[in-house]
Amino acid sequence: MKLKKWSLAVGAALLSIAFTTSVAAQGRQDPPIRSVGRGAPVSAPLYVVPTNPAELPAFPQTVLQGPKIVGPYQFRGNPQGLVSETFFVGSAQNGNAPTGVKPLPVDIFTTKDFYADRALWSDPRYFRCNSSFGIEQQRGATLGISSPTISNDDPATAAWGYCDRDYPREAIVSPYEFRTAQAHYEALLAEARERGGPTQHTYATVPGEWSGRYADVGIETAVGTWYGTLFSQMPTILSLLTPEYQTRMVQQAYHQSTTAASQWPAQYCWPEGFMRRWHMAATSDHEVLVTPKLVKITTGAADNFVTDIHVGRSFNMDGAVPRLGADVPRWYGETIGFWDGDVLVTWTSNIQGWTSHSQFEFSNKMQTVEIYVPRRDANGTFLGLNHEAIFYDPEALVEPIRIVRNLTKLSDFDQGDPRPFIECIQTLFPIDGRAQPVAPDTDIEFTVPDMYGRPWAQIWERYFEQGMEKPEQDDIFSFE
Repeated sequence: MKLKKWSLAVGAALLSIAFTTSVAAQGRQDPPIRSVGRGAPVSAPLYVVPTNPAELPAFPQTVLQGPKIVGPYQFRGNPQGLVSETFFVGSAQNGNAPTGVKPLPVDIFTTKDFYADRALWSDPRYFRCNSSFGIEQQRGATLGISSPTISNDDPATAAWGYCDRDYPREAIVSPYEFRTAQAHYEALLAEARERGGPTQHTYATVPGEWSGRYADVGIETAVGTWYGTLFSQMPTILSLLTPEYQTRMVQQAYHQSTTAASQWPAQYCWPEGFMRRWHMAATSDHEVLVTPKLVKITTGAADNFVTDIHVGRSFNMDGAVPRLGADVPRWYGETIGFWDGDVLVTWTSNIQGWTSHSQFEFSNKMQTVEIYVPRRDANGTFLGLNHEAIFYDPEALVEPIRIVRNLTKLSDFDQGDPRPFIECIQTLFPIDGRAQPVAPDTDIEFTVPDMYGRPWAQIWERYFEQGMEKPEQDDIFSFE
């Protein structure tokens, strides 16, 4: 994937907005409202963009070197990208433990059976205080600007992150009381009705200023929201998950780092999955097209992501999950919504469960409530959208979680390059369990994976888990 270059001109325009990642500081919202289901402030913003344009060129690197990144990463200088010099983010290298930290007798980089270590998964030292993204990057390749932190193909040499850094769990979980997307959506709909809504827009009244090209705000393009997992200890992310999905995430971490057998969907031209819409490496510019009855949002970098929001429609409730069409899961779900003035509230259901590398898997029960709120400056000028998403998945998550981000409008459709359609041509194949390039006209022996049966796990278990045994134990995390 190409690393998106920072443009000083675009960056200066973004800086004029004076934004932070907190919902409470997204620019003027007119009129302000009190709601049981939207607009709660983010309790722990990841970073604050500098207001001095002269500080912009160094800003991405200062965030990566700053006091919140868990690590570990070995960034190498790349004047054309985010990093101008080579530097290490972490507390110790070459397998050495940091000063003052007593390592465990066994960890994910030295174990013979990670399943048998379940009781250790809640200890950051089991992962050498790595973030899940840091575990993945022990083998290198962060957007083309990182080098491996494992030496000589020996996992025991893996580097340590910072044990005293972590993004708080309470800033990740939903601040709202709802346990289902349906209850959340219906509560917001009831609020709209109390104000005389939901609003029935026509072409004359629909907020057409939304239509146009957008970018993720500033540094989110480079390191993302908390969902990029650069800022969280591995046990913190595991604590969000049910026991089965904890196991799945540790399995992924083990094979990405210790066996060096990453199974990234994009490398095989597999689908990217619903939650890749929120990952900084998978999306670039967004396009928003607004009509009274349909709002279309498109983006992509590794794949094409299209969200069709059907305004005013209702779900059919007689299937496995709420749906619009046939009782068959869709890769990116089906979405309904309503207008509350110039705020758009949506509900997505009927999603195909999948994975996203360095993230957790999600199930077919995943549903979201998403709220798009216009952001304006002190003079009322439209700047872009605040996008708040709450995720409900009773199979994968022990409680709902939330991601809040900004989309900053760059231009209308009469400016800029058109968004290219992304097509993937497979050149890598899982040979002996690892992704290998295969030249045209080469014959290989290939096992066709079951695409609805965790194909990544099928490969790992076939080639790398002989002799391992999944233990039957209760959840080691006590957040329920």
